[in-house]
Amino acid sequence: MNNADPAPAPATPILSVNNIEVIYDHVILVLKGVSLTVPAGGITALLGANGAGKTTTLKAISNLLHAERGEVTKGNIIFEGNEVQSLSPNELVRRGCIQVMEGRHCFGHLSVEDNLMTGAFTRRDGNAAIRDDLELVYQYFPRLKIRRASQAGYTSGGEQQMTAIGRALMSKPKMILLDEPSMGLAPQLVEEIFEIVKKLNEEQGVSFLLAEQNTNVALRFAKYGYILESGRIVLDGEAKALRENEDVKEFYLGVGGEGRKSFKDVKHYKRRKRWLA
Repeated sequence: MNNADPAPAPATPILSVNNIEVIYDHVILVLKGVSLTVPAGGITALLGANGAGKTTTLKAISNLLHAERGEVTKGNIIFEGNEVQSLSPNELVRRGCIQVMEGRHCFGHLSVEDNLMTGAFTRRDGNAAIRDDLELVYQYFPRLKIRRASQAGYTSGGEQQMTAIGRALMSKPKMILLDEPSMGLAPQLVEEIFEIVKKLNEEQGVSFLLAEQNTNVALRFAKYGYILESGRIVLDGEAKALRENEDVKEFYLGVGGEGRKSFKDVKHYKRRKRWLA
């Protein structure tokens, strides 16, 4: 008789992206057979250099491709057990999946609080519930409460990123697609933003898919990661395993391999990456 404890059941995915291809202008193939999953209540990182296809992947999930003459031509996207690639972006937001765009995209002429309130536009649960959630946002982002009456366009980059995430929270999301949250921010602010993401995940149960060039930070906060290059997933695994992977350390974390003497040597490597050979 086997008395060993049974292996834990795999976490139920809140999101499954299955072998999708994305084409722009009916000609340009940008994503090539991309597959990934995000477990319910998890933080998953989508990593890669600029131009690898991270933003396109997020826009495919949130159905924002059509505004840029792009479309998913193969595969499917499953959110909470239902195919969603044919839904409009606002329908997907109502179901609980929302994207925080790269570059924040706050409404510069509106106050911080008015920006936050625009996130509740699709809600139908009454003003009292919306005000309660606004106070919850201020609990996570106390700096925004101080700046609530300031024009968003005159706040700092970090405050605008907080406003963008807070605005997404006002839609009562089950999942947030967070695109390059560290872009243009000082390291201390990056840490602050990611710590808040971690708290939202742990305390509110919000799932996150982070598209991020800052591999080092992303792999410290995520549980699982996918590395995207030239529109393909080339490597995936537990975040801890990826941090210890020699190729990841060499090409994404700036840690030289054996015989390398400087970061410059890493950046200007001659050989092809082993996973692309």
